[in-house]
Amino acid sequence: MTQRRILAVVLGIRPDVIRASLMLRSLKQTLGSDLVFIWSGQHYSDNMKDIFFRQLDVPEPDITLELDTSSDQAMIGSLIQQLGATLTEIKPAAVVFLGDTNTVTGAIAAASLDIPIVHIEGCMRSYDWRMPEEKYRTTIDHLSDVIYAYLPEYRDQGVLEGLDPSRIVVTGNPIVDVLEHYFLSGLVTLEPHAKSQLFNSLGVNDVPYWLMTCHRRENIESKESLERILELAEQTQEKVVFAAGYRTQQKLKDFSLATPKNVTMIDPIGYAELMELAVDSVAILTDSGTLVEEAAVLRVPSVQIRTSTERPQVYDTGGSIKFDPHQSYSTSDLHQIVDSARHRRLTMDQHSLGDGKASERISEDLIQRLNSGDWRGHKPDPDRRPIARNYGVGVDERGKP
Repeated sequence: MTQRRILAVVLGIRPDVIRASLMLRSLKQTLGSDLVFIWSGQHYSDNMKDIFFRQLDVPEPDITLELDTSSDQAMIGSLIQQLGATLTEIKPAAVVFLGDTNTVTGAIAAASLDIPIVHIEGCMRSYDWRMPEEKYRTTIDHLSDVIYAYLPEYRDQGVLEGLDPSRIVVTGNPIVDVLEHYFLSGLVTLEPHAKSQLFNSLGVNDVPYWLMTCHRRENIESKESLERILELAEQTQEKVVFAAGYRTQQKLKDFSLATPKNVTMIDPIGYAELMELAVDSVAILTDSGTLVEEAAVLRVPSVQIRTSTERPQVYDTGGSIKFDPHQSYSTSDLHQIVDSARHRRLTMDQHSLGDGKASERISEDLIQRLNSGDWRGHKPDPDRRPIARNYGVGVDERGKP
């Protein structure tokens, strides 16, 4: 009897579902039960994950872990323990992770079992070691046997860091494929009546408005940062629809911060709803890596609410501006940022994120490796030495207004 070759895919947050949606569908169609989709449980409420499975027609997870979410440390500890037990049981040929969140620390479980590790979204760097995500993505890249980097610039960063170039495959960014397949094609959009209902409920039918999201720990766990973000939203002087995560909402309560009068705060929403609001907005205020890339593809201006970013290519479109909530801004500074973003839609350049075939490339390469067993084709080279280069924290210089 031929031994089964199982491919395990581990995801944990809703941007993972969006970015991996086409890959998961393709892999499931080809591999059937030999694809085991594991949900880490990092996001667990319906509007943080399940609605995305439904709208994007993504296969439901085969296994859902029950993590201790009382803290990041408890989550990571329980993730490594539970994922290790799961992998021991299913014995996959390789384990695939995506991104830079708590969930990718599960790669430590795979490494301890000597199971080949695949990292999608590899070699991104903000060069800001204060970010937990920077530590996570650096760790998994150095543990991985195969790294899918979206752009040549990312591959070059990994090689400069000492990663073996034979392990890195440049694919393009799957967010381009996802937007083209689902939203821009009209496959996953709101019916006119449903869209009108949504916009009416938010008071943004036929009026200019901004879309805002905010969830990063370094932003929401500081009262001063949250205050500055709200001041920026108030400076638009137009309606702002704030799709706020539950942790963000709780922090606003903890800090006794009220949203400005022009800001309407709502719970997280589905993919179709978010994209409909994004494409018709004046601009987007966000600290989301996924949404700022989607904005670049949709040719919608954005303000990156980040001290530093691993995605500086969105600045190259001319449509994105940096706002650092950890520094003080005068009212005139805020006005300049808002006014600059407001007028960038007509002058934005085409994005350079990919050609719409990244998901296909990654899926085909994964299947080929699964069939051949070639997860570790690279050979150790004792003569190789990492090339040191001091970048500092500077990639966001591209985002000056």
